[in-house]
Amino acid sequence: MNKVGVLPPWLVLDPLLHGWLLEDIGRGDRTTNPLLTSNLALGTAKWIAKAPGIVAGLPVAGRVFQLLNEKISFTTIVTEGAFCEPGQVVAEIHGSLDALLMGERVALNLAMRLSGIATLTHKYIEKIADFPAQLVDTRKTTPGLRLLEKYATAVGGATNHRMGLDDAVMIKDNHIAAAGGIGEAITRIRSQIPYPLTIEVETESIEQVKEALQHQADIIMLDNMSLNMIHEAVHIIRQHNTLVKIEASGNVTLDNIYDLAATGVDYISSSAPITQSKWLDLSMKIVG
Repeated sequence: MNKVGVLPPWLVLDPLLHGWLLEDIGRGDRTTNPLLTSNLALGTAKWIAKAPGIVAGLPVAGRVFQLLNEKISFTTIVTEGAFCEPGQVVAEIHGSLDALLMGERVALNLAMRLSGIATLTHKYIEKIADFPAQLVDTRKTTPGLRLLEKYATAVGGATNHRMGLDDAVMIKDNHIAAAGGIGEAITRIRSQIPYPLTIEVETESIEQVKEALQHQADIIMLDNMSLNMIHEAVHIIRQHNTLVKIEASGNVTLDNIYDLAATGVDYISSSAPITQSKWLDLSMKIVG
């Protein structure tokens, strides 16, 4: 029912997961180590949803355990991106008990965080289902978690905006001020960027929209504009060049995103699915 997020390769994610495991385990698990006289002791655990929502991050959780013990078996019961109900088993794990206990917190924290983001993202997506506008995320992410948080928005149905500063050109208000105007900023940047990078310009007025069109911006962001101004800007842009993409941004909420999509913009960008999401409560229970 949702889009399928694509995880980066483990070559990229493993160093992050290693670091988070080291942060939690430190010099050793003072609780688990004295209890288990042998790391050969095996156990089985279930992951159970304690709240309704979209599940995301199960492959990452499985990888956490397997970094501790490659023989761990992590079996997903629900599909990544599926909706779960309270009490529903979402995964089963079997293998070394010490690995299960030492990896529990890191794996759960990641899955709960990502599931919370996917759940709230999906609520935004449902609001604009009647329109072609796409919801896109932003760079307002937790340092160290950007790859996974943006993966979670994709699982929830959104489209990823640029991952970092090297993905595309986005000329914002401070860039415009530094360059002395939109035209000067576009001209100087276009002369130095490689093909096929696009140029997006953040605009706050109709005058700036016209200037961005005059200098052939590929994407025009309508930032913090009123609905009436957005309607006017969309009309001007469509009449001038139908190939220019239009993005609305600023103070996007579940209450106003429908009206924003109805203006005819191509994209609606918001940090809310990441910055305002609550963790989806999951728990792990040893069952044998």
